[in-house]
Amino acid sequence: MKTNSSAKKRFKLTGSGKIKRKHAYKSHILTKKSKKRKRNLTYFGTVCKADENNIKLLLCMK
Repeated sequence: MKTNSSAKKRFKLTGSGKIKRKHAYKSHILTKKSKKRKRNLTYFGTVCKADENNIKLLLCMK
């Protein structure tokens, strides 16, 4: 089974086994967004528990 190419570019694993992801809405139309909002979008977030199984299937981890 092949790993999904788009998923391997978008997600990374943490040491504890959680899945990291980047925030959306940080690529364009940034002039109307506040500095605080853009700064908070810079950091990584974690994937929701409900989506974890689907992403692990895409990454061939299950």
